[in-house]
Amino acid sequence: MQIRKNIIDDVFLDGGSRVNIITKQPKTRLGLRKPKLTPYNLQMENQITTKPIGLIRDLNMYVHGIPYIATFTDI
Repeated sequence: MQIRKNIIDDVFLDGGSRVNIITKQPKTRLGLRKPKLTPYNLQMENQITTKPIGLIRDLNMYVHGIPYIATFTDI
């Protein structure tokens, strides 16, 4: 996967998920912008409810050279 000039190997993508999640380490490493506030809470797979830090909207990325636009929830 490529985001800006960063190439990332071994990325797990789930095209059927309702929410794309990104954590602090990859967000910082990729130099992504500050997230915007989220208007909702998330119920995680382990049934714990959490308030996300924010949303990173309309992130341009490439997977095998194919362009995608995605929104990520920053937790």
